[in-house]
Amino acid sequence: MHMAVHAVDLQEQLAIQRQKVDVDHFDITVRELIRMAAENELHTAPVYQRKFRWDESKESRLIESLLLNFPIPSIFVAANQDGTWEVVDGLQRISTLIHFAGDSAELWERVGKDAPLKLTGLRDLTDFVGLALNDLPAAIKLAFFKRALRVTALSDKSNKDTRFDLFERLNSGGVALSPQEVRAAIYQGQFNDLLRELANFPEFKATVRLQQGKEDDGTREEMVLKFFAYYHDQDGFSGAVTAFLNNFMETKADTFDIDVERTRFIEMARAINTILDGAEFVKANYGPTPLVELEAVMVAAARVLDSHGSIATPPDGWIEDAELVRSSTGGTNTKAMLAARINRARQLLTPP
Repeated sequence: MHMAVHAVDLQEQLAIQRQKVDVDHFDITVRELIRMAAENELHTAPVYQRKFRWDESKESRLIESLLLNFPIPSIFVAANQDGTWEVVDGLQRISTLIHFAGDSAELWERVGKDAPLKLTGLRDLTDFVGLALNDLPAAIKLAFFKRALRVTALSDKSNKDTRFDLFERLNSGGVALSPQEVRAAIYQGQFNDLLRELANFPEFKATVRLQQGKEDDGTREEMVLKFFAYYHDQDGFSGAVTAFLNNFMETKADTFDIDVERTRFIEMARAINTILDGAEFVKANYGPTPLVELEAVMVAAARVLDSHGSIATPPDGWIEDAELVRSSTGGTNTKAMLAARINRARQLLTPP
């Protein structure tokens, strides 16, 4: 009896979760995929473009596989409400098609190239080495353009959490994305643009020393997002950071007061830069910036600015303050720990 009940529970949970995923399947020709890219019906987030890593020999092997009619893995996209598609998995394949079969410098430039692909390093079609698409006979070109690729599209009816999950599960083929880079692909718009802008604000960049390899993975943008999320919705934080940030980014995507919030962040960043005398926020004899601690200091600084118009310069060694460090290290993702470190930072920054 217990097993029967358990099986029903499992089936019920599976059915509920499956309802969140709504997909369609298409067979799209090479010609049509390139046309969609040219007419901005097929989008790739800037973060994907930045991480396009295939060299020309790997691109050439994909073209060879297509010419030989070898099966190619599905391209995964997410449908937007305006009918356009967002590439989730398959950027390298699409970018390679554009590089090889795109017919304009503008298209090549989109994938970081300045000329069409000339095939190289081929395994079977050795006579094709050194040739571009326009060097091929008309019949081969036509067959190539008619080659269809399977496209699986997540419907815009699927919720944003499901879309985030799909991006995380599928952004495999050589493009490993951080959670913030996934958000940048999903929650595009003015708010996302603001995060990118403020992540590069000079006084903020001067404050943060990141671990090697973190400069270009969305870490700074996520710090800016955390600042706004904790500042505006600290009480809504339950400990699940990814879900909390996803929800904040989705709900604020179209309602964020860009000008007011830009000013808030800039004033905060300048104030912290001033009390640090332009130095980085780092502990003595310690490498990178303790990000959890700095995020709390940022929120506290903004709130002190709200109430006092300026922040105090804390005593020497304040970054190693015992209470601030304790509430910022080890098991920090709880509502109580978040409140503790923000409150302590506020005490340190409040003018007498």
